[in-house]
Amino acid sequence: MFDSYMMTTTEEYMNQEDSWDRDLLLDPAWEKQQRKTFTAWCNSHLRKAGTQIENIEEDFRNGLKLMLLLEVISGERLPKPDKGKMRFHKIANVNKALDFISSKGVKLVSIGAEEIVDGNVKMTLGMIWTIILRFAIQDISVEETSAKEGLLLWCQRKTAPYRNVNVQNFHISWKDGLALCALIHRHRPDLIDYSKLRKDDPVGNLNTAFEVAEKYLDIPKMLDADDIVNTPKPDEKAIMTYVSCFYHAFAGAEQAETAANRICKVLAVNQENEKLMEEYEKLASELLEWIRKTIPWLENRVAEQTMHSMQQKLEDFRDYRRVHKPPKVQEKCQLEINFNTLQTKLRLSNRPAFMPSEGKMVSDIANAWKGLEQVEKGYEEWLLTEIRRLERLDHLAEKFKQKSTLHESWTTGKEELLSQKDYESASLMEIRALMRKHEAFESDLAAHQDRVEQIAAIAQELNELDYYDAATINARCQGICDQWDNLGTLTQKRRESLERVEKLWETIDQLYLEFAKRAAPFNNWMDGAMEDLQDMFIVHSIEEIQSLITAHDQFKATIPEADKERMAIMGIHNEILKIAQTYGIKVVGENPYTVLSPQDISNKWEAVKQLVPMRDQMLQEEVARQQSNERLRRQFGAQANIIGPWIQTKMEEISHVSIDIAGSLEEQMSNLKTYEQNIINYKSNIDTLEGDHQLSQESLIFDNKHTNYTMEHVRVGWEQLLTTIARTINEVENQILTRDAKGISQEQLNEFRASFNHFDRKRNGMMDPDDFRACLISMGYDLVIGEVEFARIMTLVDPNNTGVVTFQAFIDFMTRETAETDTAEQVMASFKILASDKAYITVEELRRELPPEQAEYCISRMTKYIGGDAPPGALDYISFSSALYGESDL
Repeated sequence: MFDSYMMTTTEEYMNQEDSWDRDLLLDPAWEKQQRKTFTAWCNSHLRKAGTQIENIEEDFRNGLKLMLLLEVISGERLPKPDKGKMRFHKIANVNKALDFISSKGVKLVSIGAEEIVDGNVKMTLGMIWTIILRFAIQDISVEETSAKEGLLLWCQRKTAPYRNVNVQNFHISWKDGLALCALIHRHRPDLIDYSKLRKDDPVGNLNTAFEVAEKYLDIPKMLDADDIVNTPKPDEKAIMTYVSCFYHAFAGAEQAETAANRICKVLAVNQENEKLMEEYEKLASELLEWIRKTIPWLENRVAEQTMHSMQQKLEDFRDYRRVHKPPKVQEKCQLEINFNTLQTKLRLSNRPAFMPSEGKMVSDIANAWKGLEQVEKGYEEWLLTEIRRLERLDHLAEKFKQKSTLHESWTTGKEELLSQKDYESASLMEIRALMRKHEAFESDLAAHQDRVEQIAAIAQELNELDYYDAATINARCQGICDQWDNLGTLTQKRRESLERVEKLWETIDQLYLEFAKRAAPFNNWMDGAMEDLQDMFIVHSIEEIQSLITAHDQFKATIPEADKERMAIMGIHNEILKIAQTYGIKVVGENPYTVLSPQDISNKWEAVKQLVPMRDQMLQEEVARQQSNERLRRQFGAQANIIGPWIQTKMEEISHVSIDIAGSLEEQMSNLKTYEQNIINYKSNIDTLEGDHQLSQESLIFDNKHTNYTMEHVRVGWEQLLTTIARTINEVENQILTRDAKGISQEQLNEFRASFNHFDRKRNGMMDPDDFRACLISMGYDLVIGEVEFARIMTLVDPNNTGVVTFQAFIDFMTRETAETDTAEQVMASFKILASDKAYITVEELRRELPPEQAEYCISRMTKYIGGDAPPGALDYISFSSALYGESDL
């Protein structure tokens, strides 16, 4: 068992041997203590071979028991001893023992075989101390200290919680016996009631410790309580020898405690990782369920029949954008962060990567989110298209009603008029009047043909646009068309009748006829003018309203000419009156050729003149509205042109911060947190822009020439900015986690970052494979072996074969290559210690050695041990350890 020990340095043993040179004249009290202690120590080992010594300087003189002692404590065979009893035989045997001690790296100074054979007590005690130091104390090392310092540090740690105990050395610190009692109580509290011990009873304390150690711990009594108490400074070597026996007696418990701590640490990591996995699955399921329920709502493209209902749909969609979606954006971002953090923790703890349930990968969530946004975009476009359609439909329906009302008003009584047979009893003049009146009616009828066609065209367009009340429109339009056909038929029949009678009559009043002919088209013109002046319009830009104003100005330019025509018509009427007055003709009744009277012309003319300024006012009001819309466009454009570049600038700044090597990771984290707070504070500008966007939509503004940024662009950019800062902060957190978990210094991380930045040729936070190879070579990585090794490394840093190496992948690789992690083999070794070297472990052992929660964790997951030498209920810790690291199923 000692073959694996490191050879003790010559310097340490020379220092020990020098002390023996200085102590050749030992204090009698010390010599007495050493004699008793060393003798008891030797006998504790020699009894294993069925023998013992009585006198330490006499019983080792022939070298036989000395060689036997070395074989027992080393477990090795020494050369066969000489059996003679002559002095030279004894010297030869002692030399064989001393040579064996020297072979273990111990340089014996001033100790010769002759002095041992001659019974030199000082040399004999020095030799035994050298053996004790080499075989009982040298292997004691705590935190890379020397053997003596390690043993002292072990004692200090074990007795630290006990009152009246302060171990500072191996002499006076042990005189009151409390330190020895504390060591026993710390490991076996059932053997000593420490609370009943008194500092003023050193002899009683020491004897208690000696008796308990001998009876229950198999440590022989090596010291005398009275000698220790009555000696001003007890012998250090005697105390060390005795205390080292306690260390070896409790070494098994120490080993078990260390193994249990390692297992607890590994299990805690596994439990935390499982909790993170469950949280990820839960969050992923909830987010995917929300997306699944939201998409059908956005895919529902059933149009409402009224503008109010469609505007309510638009308002519901805005609530979704403002209220319901933003928290889900945060959840999606947090889910990606949690996934990355979990994978980093798994990688750092040497665990296999986390594979979410089918359909719940980060990529699956990203694809589902992308599908949601595509449907969302299509839904918004559909809403706005439907609103435009309904707006157009409302406008056309109102226009149809107005034109239909005018036409129906004009046709009222026309069928009865055309069906009259008044020409049968009329005079010649009356016949002629009826004929001319009919011609005027035909002229009027022809003039109304265009209006009927317009009505039919509007009805057709309403049908094509799927107007909700198309049935009513179609019925009314059909009635107008049927009536129009009937009027045409009646007109033709009346004309034929009048023409047949007209041949009988010759006299006709030309002036009435001329009046009627000119008054009818002029009246028709006035009707058209009134209709145009009252015509409804819908525009979306200043240019469109300006076009209407231009047309209106052109109309106003024709009014003087129309007024001349009116004056001419009125002149005909005046001429009739003048002729009647001149020739004494009594004009009775109305103009026989037309129902239009001069008063009708004058009244309608006044109506036209009144409508002109009203039309002016309507156009000017529309100009003001379009100017207001233009201000909204400019206002939105000005803000969007600031916010859009600001978002892009912040994205670039964050990308620079993430690869900046100035300062520590904590400073970089502080900078990123400052950026994050600035971004959060900037949210009010986005909200303001959303408000302007809503005002624009409410004003039915659907285009903006003052900016290339739409609200959708800004929303997407803002969400990307929030996601980028959160991901960047998470990357730095993972770097800090990596650094702390792996023990990587800040200087090493800075070196990694500087190397990465140097070979990041494109300054985009990524290296291509050739630059990555050059980077590794520059850092001393040996890639001479060829492409196979480099291909292996590329599968580690670029598992998805993207063709680039990110900074996080580079850091993970470098830390994984330079740091140590716990392994399945280490965990198996720890379980083996708890199981007392058995290939299985029992439930009782797990519950005794581990905390309750982690013991139950192991019991619930370990499989039954399959082997003939195991008791019922034995568990397989080997397969469990492999499963912890992904080597089998847990």
